[in-house]
Amino acid sequence: MSTEPPSPPSPPSPYVPPKVWTWNKASGGRFANINRPIAGPTHEKALPRGRHPMQLYSLATPNGVKVTVMLEELLARGHAGAEYDAWLVRIHEGEQFGSGFVAVNPNSKIPALLDCSGPEPVRVFESGAILLHLAQKFGEFLPADPAARAECLSWLFWQMGSAPYLGGGFGHFYAYAPSKIEYAIDRFAMEVKRQLDVLDRRLAESAYLAGDEYSVADIAVWPWYGALAKGLLYEGGEFLQVHEYRHVQRWTDLIAERPAVRRGRMVNRIQGQPSSQLHERHDASDFDMRTQDKMGSP
Repeated sequence: MSTEPPSPPSPPSPYVPPKVWTWNKASGGRFANINRPIAGPTHEKALPRGRHPMQLYSLATPNGVKVTVMLEELLARGHAGAEYDAWLVRIHEGEQFGSGFVAVNPNSKIPALLDCSGPEPVRVFESGAILLHLAQKFGEFLPADPAARAECLSWLFWQMGSAPYLGGGFGHFYAYAPSKIEYAIDRFAMEVKRQLDVLDRRLAESAYLAGDEYSVADIAVWPWYGALAKGLLYEGGEFLQVHEYRHVQRWTDLIAERPAVRRGRMVNRIQGQPSSQLHERHDASDFDMRTQDKMGSP
């Protein structure tokens, strides 16, 4: 019998992309059951419709929270036309691929809005477009001064371009990918920390992103980067040392205390303490039996 130790296993062969990619196996990871390389509906399902001017189809992901916060802020300022029904879309179960939802958002992503305040419903999809639509419609949270408005819109669209590196980049490879890839995690961790530094430097200069006034830019950025700053995204707070960004922390806490933000964060929420969840919202009184929790609560 040989006394020599067994040879170590050979390292896996490096992946060499084929000339033409084909969809011939599941992608793996948390969202493998809903990932596919084609658009369009997978099943017939009409969307429900409530009695309010705004019909929202969403889930309380950061992108969904942007819109419910915006609607609650508008209602807090007395805009009855912002009354809304919020319908839950369970994206992990593929409800965003129903025919009714695809008719409102051909990209099959939440949130999607039907503005029913006019003679014919108007569809609005992509969270940034929804925020801008509502800000312009009601004349709120968008500065009138041209320079201030340009600053506000710059930060609004900064979020649209930056958050995919946080969610689809860092979040995916750090928390959801079926195997840990050092290169990918390092690449996106570096970028997310750079983004936090961008925000921290800006917020060292002003109370809010567009200046001294709370705006649609803050409403867009807070659900992503406020949650990140409190360690609520991807369990990556310690890894990224988010506590070091003290101006982001100050801004996050300031916004979290707003009553409309606390309400908006609850709508279409299906995680956390049951008392902090409001699966659907059809009237302001729906909040009465819930605890409007603060950013930082589990």
